[in-house]
Amino acid sequence: MSSSQNANRGVPETIHLSERSFDEALVATRGLVMVDFWAEWCGPCRAIAPVLEELAEASEGRVTLMKVNVDENHGLAARYGIQSIPTILFFKEGAVVDRVLGAAPRAELQSVVNTRA
Repeated sequence: MSSSQNANRGVPETIHLSERSFDEALVATRGLVMVDFWAEWCGPCRAIAPVLEELAEASEGRVTLMKVNVDENHGLAARYGIQSIPTILFFKEGAVVDRVLGAAPRAELQSVVNTRA
């Protein structure tokens, strides 16, 4: 779990969560957290990943992007009722405040960020 700055771009690194680190990371992170539930084999997941990274980068620290690989973290997927991927959960102060299913358009994701961050 690393939130250090990427030396080349000054962009926060995406935080990859596991069942072990999930709760601790959410509690330790201020602001809005976008958690991308994804899998390596999922085409729509790969398509939406750069959009999520750009939204987090453009938020100037108001939004943190975290990712959960559902193939490696079945318990977290079950805990949050993830039935299809990609699913992006938005957390604030450790609680789910919004949910976007599928590879949603950038405008829809931006709207959630604007409303919640």
